Amino acid sequence: MSPRTTATRLGIIAAGGALAALTVTGPAAALDDTHNPPVYKGRVTAKNGLLLRNAPTRGSKVIRSVPRGKVVTIFCKTRGDRVANNNIWYLLTDGTWAWGSAQYIANIGKVPRWC
Repeated sequence: MSPRTTATRLGIIAAGGALAALTVTGPAAALDDTHNPPVYKGRVTAKNGLLLRNAPTRGSKVIRSVPRGKVVTIFCKTRGDRVANNNIWYLLTDGTWAWGSAQYIANIGKVPRWC
């Protein structure tokens, strides 16, 4: 297994673990700001919209697309396949959990944390 594949899988596992932890804590955690992760935002810059995938790889299954200009919520970032010399992918939380290349998402405010 290549180092990139290992890093990608570790990023997916970490994001899945974070999602599981949020699911277990449920509504009670929403009342306590110390347990809520920071919210990161970005704007889609891809000319024809951005394809969101089920893994941070170019060959993974497309889940949906987001139009240019749409503001998205970012949970975290990880390394994945390179897109135009950028190997950072964002895990988005708008409706479905899906990965989008950071190459086509302009950060609004702080840069997202690592998964």
